[in-house]
Amino acid sequence: MENYFRFVAEDIRRYLAELGFRSIDEAVGQVDMLDTAHGVAHWKATGLDLTPIFAKSDNAHDPDQTVRRRVRDQNHALDQALDQTLIQLAEGALEDAHPVRLELPVRNVNRTVGTMLGAEVTRRYGAQGLPDGTIHIELHGSAGQSIGAFLPPGITLELVGDANDYVGKGLSGGRVIVKPPDDVLFLPEDHVIAGNTLLYGATSGEVFLRGRVGERFCARNSGALAVSEGVGDHACEYMTGGRVVVLGETGRNMAAGMSGGIAFVLGLDQAMVNTEMVELQRPDPEDFTWLHDVVTRHARFTGSTVAASLLSDWPRRSAQFTKIMPTDYQRVLTATRMAKAQGRDVDAAIMEASRG
Repeated sequence: MENYFRFVAEDIRRYLAELGFRSIDEAVGQVDMLDTAHGVAHWKATGLDLTPIFAKSDNAHDPDQTVRRRVRDQNHALDQALDQTLIQLAEGALEDAHPVRLELPVRNVNRTVGTMLGAEVTRRYGAQGLPDGTIHIELHGSAGQSIGAFLPPGITLELVGDANDYVGKGLSGGRVIVKPPDDVLFLPEDHVIAGNTLLYGATSGEVFLRGRVGERFCARNSGALAVSEGVGDHACEYMTGGRVVVLGETGRNMAAGMSGGIAFVLGLDQAMVNTEMVELQRPDPEDFTWLHDVVTRHARFTGSTVAASLLSDWPRRSAQFTKIMPTDYQRVLTATRMAKAQGRDVDAAIMEASRG
């Protein structure tokens, strides 16, 4: 790696010398060195005036004050973040794992709510976090992007309201619940409760959402549990692990690039599924037992009438679930099960199965 960066540095020095510069700082902003003729002459650029893009900003009164690169740190205003308040109020839990329950308002200017608090938990208790439910935070309002991002075990964020994109991004063992207020005048299952790309890259933990969500739900999820009452296009895209339960309609191209994990959809329109890497199955008895438990918890956490209705007629309604199983993942699971039954090395069996 050290040699690689030495070679990169040598190449940069050579290119700078060819251009007549002694440093990258001298080269930054020298738009007159750009050969733009080929790009500007392209037919796609016809009618575009790109002059403002290539304008050179100079301070005629004081050339030394013309700045073309970063000279000061960006102020992220972290000292004003809502998490600073959460950390203060949850100090008892942070000090000795004493259970704490908080209730606060939230606005859409509050982004990544819970992330700094989660980082503090991880610093003090490591990746194992705190016991489940140690810190329970009930928020009311509309949360900004990435609420619950990277949330570790022991923290539950319960949002009564709605959320923007990236709920539970990188979720790492915590729990996020999003539900509308009890007195809403609409059917939650028919309306969007959270935005796009929820649980992107999540590794563990769980999210329960009473209502529909946007596109790319659980993209690159690798270990978390997620329950929603409807999803947009490209759900479970590139998913490698974890489990997803959808108690409603899905958008198109579901399971595209899905190589791991399992999804269960109630009343699935099979035409919406990208079957290049998955196959559609009927859940087995063990799946139905697991689903009953998950739907029961969803009803308890969110007050979902969809879940309650499903549970009230479980023998009949549960038959409407379809299991979406990645074919390669199925092969690995089968190899693992057989290796354990035969007393063989599991890792060797998995490697053999992965080679087809």
